[in-house]
Amino acid sequence: MSGKRSAGLLVHRAGDTGTEVLLGHMGGPFWAGRHAAAWSVPKGEYGPGETPEAAARREFREELGLEPPEGPWIPLGESRQRGGKTVTVWAVEGDLDPARVVPGTFTLEWPRGSGVLRDFPELDRVGWFPLADAVEPLVAGQRVFLERLDSFIATGRRPSAAGHGE
Repeated sequence: MSGKRSAGLLVHRAGDTGTEVLLGHMGGPFWAGRHAAAWSVPKGEYGPGETPEAAARREFREELGLEPPEGPWIPLGESRQRGGKTVTVWAVEGDLDPARVVPGTFTLEWPRGSGVLRDFPELDRVGWFPLADAVEPLVAGQRVFLERLDSFIATGRRPSAAGHGE
């Protein structure tokens, strides 16, 4: 396994207009004021000593401050992002209230080169999006997971690109 790897959970629910997915807007100064391609599946990096499944659970807790929903995980496979990171995602059905989210934080020197360290939320807001409306705000390298989830919901079969089990 070479390169950085991340794992995450794409929570979905049945909404008034069909399937909705829970996405988080990436926090910090680089993403402030952006909408298009600035939202993400709650996910994070893991190393060789941790399974992708364990990392997805841990990152969900760290990024949202909530336990992942109970229920079966549907493997949505992997996607290699533009920066070279490989992301593995599972879908799980659940209905979380974004108002209950207490995001984790990260520290960054900001402004760059100033020597001042500041804390920023990993996700500065979380929201539900109808599946079709989630494409534009989601980071390009993760959009394939929406297609795979939609395919699973339409057919009831796990996506053929899914690489890992529960």
